[in-house]
Amino acid sequence: MQWDHLFEDLADQFSAEREEAEQRAAIDDERLRIARLTIRDRLAALAAGIRPGERIGMQLHTDERIDIVPVEFGADWFGAELAGIGGSYGACLVPIAGVAALLLTPDQVERSLIPQPARPSVTERLSIHIALRDLGRRRTVCELLTPAGAIIGTIDRVARDHLDIAVHDPETVRRNRSVRVTRIVPLRDIMLVRIHAD
Repeated sequence: MQWDHLFEDLADQFSAEREEAEQRAAIDDERLRIARLTIRDRLAALAAGIRPGERIGMQLHTDERIDIVPVEFGADWFGAELAGIGGSYGACLVPIAGVAALLLTPDQVERSLIPQPARPSVTERLSIHIALRDLGRRRTVCELLTPAGAIIGTIDRVARDHLDIAVHDPETVRRNRSVRVTRIVPLRDIMLVRIHAD
């Protein structure tokens, strides 16, 4: 009888130690997962569960505060709808490097930490260069937000570390006669690209 109690005690002790070790391992795994998260990951988690009418606050390095609804993610950028007083007022591209801070509610903070299943897509591998070149190819009028101010025009070309933007009146089509000046802008200085609606 005493042997039975001894083995029961040992089994209970072993089971408790194993459960404690599993809990410690789970805590360590979660800490490691959190340590590997990027701003892009947290925005993608929020975008996956965004609620109707919900906006995500963001501050740019230009110190401008905007409200967005992320819709697409590239390798080093994301596309979003800009939210204004009357709802949405246009699409934008945001280089991840242009984000100074996310301004989240406590609930959004919690949801931004929820693990997301891997959903690889072609877009997720594309750099900001590709997205900007596409805007140039489409001759889309854009507004670039930079530390030096806003620049409105059409992207003519995108190089390794800069782009050329033909500055012209946003209501006109890009023609040589309408271009006031071409500005060469380092990509690192672009905080936001507002896409002019047709």
